[in-house]
Amino acid sequence: MKKDPTKIVLDGFSLDLDSLSAVSRGQTKVQVAPAAWDRIRASRLCVETFVHQGKVVYGINTGFGKLASVHIPDSELNALQRNLVFSHACGVGPAIPPEIARVILLLKINTLCTGYSGVRPEVVECLLGLLNHDVIPVLPCKGSVGASGDLAPLAHLTLVLLGLGQAWVHGRRMDGAAALASAGLQPLELQAKEGLSLLNGTQVLTAYAAMALLAGERLAKLADIAGAISVESLLNSKTAFDERIQKARGHSGQIKVAENLRRLLADSEIMDSHRQCGKVQDAYSSRCMPQVHGAVRQALALAHELVAVELNSCSDNPLVFADQQEVLSGGNFHGQPLSLASDTMAIAMAQLANISERRLENLMDPVQSGLPPFLALESGTHSGFMIAQVTAAALVSENKVLSHPASVDSIPTSANQEDFVSMAAHAGRKALEVTENSETVLAIELLAGCQATDFRKDLEPGAGTGTAYRLIREHIPVMEKDRLMYRDIEQMTQLMRNGHLLAAVENAIGPL
Repeated sequence: MKKDPTKIVLDGFSLDLDSLSAVSRGQTKVQVAPAAWDRIRASRLCVETFVHQGKVVYGINTGFGKLASVHIPDSELNALQRNLVFSHACGVGPAIPPEIARVILLLKINTLCTGYSGVRPEVVECLLGLLNHDVIPVLPCKGSVGASGDLAPLAHLTLVLLGLGQAWVHGRRMDGAAALASAGLQPLELQAKEGLSLLNGTQVLTAYAAMALLAGERLAKLADIAGAISVESLLNSKTAFDERIQKARGHSGQIKVAENLRRLLADSEIMDSHRQCGKVQDAYSSRCMPQVHGAVRQALALAHELVAVELNSCSDNPLVFADQQEVLSGGNFHGQPLSLASDTMAIAMAQLANISERRLENLMDPVQSGLPPFLALESGTHSGFMIAQVTAAALVSENKVLSHPASVDSIPTSANQEDFVSMAAHAGRKALEVTENSETVLAIELLAGCQATDFRKDLEPGAGTGTAYRLIREHIPVMEKDRLMYRDIEQMTQLMRNGHLLAAVENAIGPL
């Protein structure tokens, strides 16, 4: 059945990356499936039964973390939840971008839909009201160690439900009470377990990882396009992309990238013009694209598997199993799967930028390219792409620093109760930053590749490279003399980010 792009129905178990992307842009409304409401009500009834019976259960009528052995009387349960939010709202640093904060809200609603958290339906309804009215909590980006999930930033999310904190309302920042009122919502008074359920979870670190993954998967395809244009402009050999070579090694990513390159370069008069030149030993950045780009794709596939599971996970603690009338304490809030996934993505994206910058450097060098230095029509008077390459080099070096894995670090917290943590929020933020840097590097390579193609103007480029070249030239003209290049880089990045470039190429030669 075809999805309605304007509406997403959450059931706790079937959320996908495409839906995250739509919600991040504020393009869709969210509902909760009837079966999910049934699970939410059943788990809440279980919590209320335990409270009524006076049964001592962690997270319901005890303290938290190191204070788990402290029993809390019924008369103080609501105060316990409110105090938990206040004490945990210790986030610092710049606010998480609204598009990511929307995804965090979506993920929090979806995890509550699994029916393991024991919150009242009113809590989920309030979260839905925020998201559907574009009331987006202002969440400081720092303060999470990735276990017990993302406590500090999620406490700031919960503040808005209480009429406190701050939120963006259609892009305008205001205090929590006014933000709720703008959506026709009343502040909540949290009851037993609800504060803990809202604070526990991996929604912040998952949102960052998911957004990095979405961008990374798009860039993996765009890197093949950029690389093919560079190979074509550098008059490199396409022998290295022969199907037989790839099958001799057997890696699926390598095989797919080589196939993409062959299709992108099909029917290229530029490539045919030097078919008999005898050159077979091109620089590794061209010759080994299938091996490098392919390895990046397979790393992203591993990350995709981990992220896709986490989208539909319950990372609360303790968990309410209403069917068995049990509440079990475990460690689902631990972010290690996403910490490893995010670090893997950061390293993979850094490598994609590394090899792109090397191809870019070859385009700058007249010895390697056979073209004017720095692709300037009048070298000397004009500097061409000289400093654009320097910018790419700066980003590549920054990526190397950011690619140091966060997942190998841990620091004990909560008086050694939480003695091994994941740092997955750090890993996710770094992965997204590396991906954005790499996007810019590829944008500069695409601009330079098209400039180099203009020097081969008597010959037609390939089926895919030609499509990309023509679309880019519709928006960004050839650089005949030095001009403000940051504008070109911004325009090129936009063509990549909005999907227009990839769509045009895939319409011409099929999916990459």
